[in-house]
Amino acid sequence: MLTIQRRALISTRLNRDGQIIAKPLADELGVSEDTIRRDLREMAAEGLLQRVHGGALPLTPPLPDLAARREISDGTKQSLGRRAADLVENGRIIFLDGGTTNAHLARALPREMRITVITHSPTIASELERHDAEVILIGGRLYKHSMVATGAAAIASIAQMRVDIFFLGITAIHPVHGLSTGDYEEAAVKHAIAQQAASTYVLATPEKFGLASPFRIMGVDNLTGIVAARDMVDEPLAPYRDLGIPLLLA
Repeated sequence: MLTIQRRALISTRLNRDGQIIAKPLADELGVSEDTIRRDLREMAAEGLLQRVHGGALPLTPPLPDLAARREISDGTKQSLGRRAADLVENGRIIFLDGGTTNAHLARALPREMRITVITHSPTIASELERHDAEVILIGGRLYKHSMVATGAAAIASIAQMRVDIFFLGITAIHPVHGLSTGDYEEAAVKHAIAQQAASTYVLATPEKFGLASPFRIMGVDNLTGIVAARDMVDEPLAPYRDLGIPLLLA
């Protein structure tokens, strides 16, 4: 098997299985373990995977600050926000997670719509200043990187609520490793919200697919649907179609 073929296979297996273990793969392909390790080292140097002892894992995405994230895929985020806003009907209770994509969702909601929006993000709440929506702001310890409330106080408040739709914010989505983020307490709060929601949608920009952040929120099988960019290549979306997760393309 040529090097380019092995590397393509490694990428496919990593996306499907969530990990590569060098020895079993070497045995399967009939090559030396050193050959597979060399492939993994070279792919890691090119930023294609994360090298670990004995194999490889998907990349952990970087965690730029909020101001920097506003500049990433801004047009795509606007489209995703408009598509997600179509899911909201009058009279609904929704929970808007923090993040720059959900900020576009908040802006896309019709100002005259009579809904209740719960959020633990002061920046999301401020987007709804001129809306007729009732806004409930959850308090707690402010995680400044994402501008959201975390900790025991936030989770205690969330436990008293039931919502129709939760719009979840993430830093990574992977068919095996699930939905994840870069902070332990933030992941715990997101999980708590999902537990109180009748349905959960994630708005995911293309750069978040196939990656895994350190702290897991939940599996992708717990999602009601994924809002994704229409111009994404099909390969990153295929595992979710195979799992029967509805894809709402924007």
